[in-house]
Amino acid sequence: QVQLVESGGGLVQPGGSLRLSCTASSVIFRFYTMAWYRQAPGKQRESVARITGGGDITYLDNVKGRFTISRDNAKNTVYLQMNNLKFEDMAVYYCNAVWGDADYWGQGTQVTVSS
Repeated sequence: QVQLVESGGGLVQPGGSLRLSCTASSVIFRFYTMAWYRQAPGKQRESVARITGGGDITYLDNVKGRFTISRDNAKNTVYLQMNNLKFEDMAVYYCNAVWGDADYWGQGTQVTVSS
């Protein structure tokens, strides 16, 4: 069982920035595909950004150029740098780790965008 602990959410004004972190309790973290998902009230959970163990990265179209996912395998941590935040980015953000049949989720961290 892998534990994922997220941090970094909070309240930010439109145009502001936040950095989310997710630390995994696994010695084989480097093999996992790590992803950030988000879920806004009344909407389905959607994949925001994903990074494989080999470093391949994909983004949701409407965050391209604003969000950056990265990982530090030495720290078992994946990050999501979010710049130029918009009202529509407000959601609970979840960290996800996948390797083969293993699929783990963090508890979520709230990102609120408000003026």
